[in-house]
Amino acid sequence: MLAIGLWDGSLSKSAAASPETNSPPPLARAHAHNDYEHTRPLLDALDHGFCSIEADVWLVDGNLLVAHDRGKVKPDRTLQALYLDPLRERVRRNGGRLYPAGPPAILLIDVKSDAEATYAALREVLKEYADLLTVFRDGSVQTKAITVIISGNRAAKTMAAESVRYAAVDGRIEDLESNAPGSLIPLVSDNWTKVFKWHGTGPLPDDERRHLKQVVEKAHAQGRKIRFWATPDRPEVWKALFDAGVDLINTDDLEGLQKFLLSRSHK
Repeated sequence: MLAIGLWDGSLSKSAAASPETNSPPPLARAHAHNDYEHTRPLLDALDHGFCSIEADVWLVDGNLLVAHDRGKVKPDRTLQALYLDPLRERVRRNGGRLYPAGPPAILLIDVKSDAEATYAALREVLKEYADLLTVFRDGSVQTKAITVIISGNRAAKTMAAESVRYAAVDGRIEDLESNAPGSLIPLVSDNWTKVFKWHGTGPLPDDERRHLKQVVEKAHAQGRKIRFWATPDRPEVWKALFDAGVDLINTDDLEGLQKFLLSRSHK
């Protein structure tokens, strides 16, 4: 079983008894790429049932600020304000889960600033949200409502040396050749355009279809999930990823991917 797909049923002590009644069907394979660029960060993705959400962060004057570019950071757009605080509120409201009776979810934090300095600050922030975050302790995993995975500039060696973590590492395809434990690297992500030439025009070539299948199967055999970024936002591409067993389908088109995944669930 995948390391980040476990659920231990634990609830926050302050969990409310009345979950949301108008929550959309949770889509475990939907990943909101650069989520913070939507009109309502986090909330737009949740309204479409997404279970994996991506936020880019910069460490600026000791604060973790959410933005794609350093020049666009704003002091009020912190990781806590845009993501961690509303996630905690929602998880408590839903009895310890992001969606009522839904699966564990992923918050992918893409570090844009210095890996070590940013992780040092991030570690201290995540400790304050231990009630809702998956805990990695001496190789064991206690899965809670939200699993944080660090992408971008990753302090992988520092994280591997910790006995207790509130985040895991987003690996790359070359990590499938390593012996890194699934509790350290539960997810492998890579740039689609560096691995494949197909962009959705015409059928997926047989050799690339075979290679995609091999990569997915290798990741799954190691207990890891897999994701590709820079995939064209086209139903033809989503279908190829879906059929190959790619765990997280990357998109900027929340409504489009939601409709696609819901249509597949009824077949």
